[in-house]
Amino acid sequence: MKKTIALLACCLCTALAAAQEKRAYAVFDAEGRETDYGTMLKTLGGCDVVFLGEIHNCAVAHWMEYEIVKDLYDLHGERLLIGAEMFERDDQLVLDEYLSGVISAERFNKEAKLWPNYKTDYAKIVEFAKAHKIPFVATNIPRRYANVVSRGGFEALDGLTDAAKEYIAPLPLDYLPNAEVDAFFGAMAMPGMKRGDAGNLSKAQAMKDATMAWSIAQRIGSGKLVHLNGNFHSTAHSGIIAYLDRYRPGLTVGTVEVVRQEDIGRLDEAKRGKADFFICVPRDMTSTF
Repeated sequence: MKKTIALLACCLCTALAAAQEKRAYAVFDAEGRETDYGTMLKTLGGCDVVFLGEIHNCAVAHWMEYEIVKDLYDLHGERLLIGAEMFERDDQLVLDEYLSGVISAERFNKEAKLWPNYKTDYAKIVEFAKAHKIPFVATNIPRRYANVVSRGGFEALDGLTDAAKEYIAPLPLDYLPNAEVDAFFGAMAMPGMKRGDAGNLSKAQAMKDATMAWSIAQRIGSGKLVHLNGNFHSTAHSGIIAYLDRYRPGLTVGTVEVVRQEDIGRLDEAKRGKADFFICVPRDMTSTF
């Protein structure tokens, strides 16, 4: 009887220990060594531009973004700027008017092209910027112009007015092909797609990346900037970063990439080297949409 009780107690302790090991996230460096938030923040604090490569529907990613933004503000104060893929350049005026208190939240919500998950995932960072008077840069290309490229390539932009071209990166774009992007859109090719359609999708992605880079280069000055974007836009220091190196060479850049895995105790080999730090989240973590 005593042996049975002891065995049951042992099993219970083992089960409790396993339950206690469950974590919401783990942090790894570029080589896949597990590290901690404080070490990551210390490195990011020394960078001119920090790219937070999120998974758009990951609750942990959005919480961590908020914490990183707050802590970078504590480090840099009024030198900090925030930028985000989620805001298009032609919404900059509306965003500025809201942050400065000229228009109400109701008008901002109606007039800006906000993502469907804005309220749950990005509003908190915008409100933090508003409360602390942090400049917030709408970096992305207006989606209508990205759509122009996806349908007709770069040459389709020639028909834009000079006023419209103010919202995109300088033309003609010094196009930097991205093998990972090409492979992604190539795999998406559907029967019946016209020849070149997948290539135009890659070019539209490049136009987004270049415009976000141009926006950062225009606004950063001598300050520091933290940028929110999908991880596809900054993985392997490509995408936005490749164009930023053209528009504003010499900036020090740090990257964080959010990834999902079945087991967060060890960073998958294939992901290593693609970011300076990884926030690894369980695959079954709650999503925001």
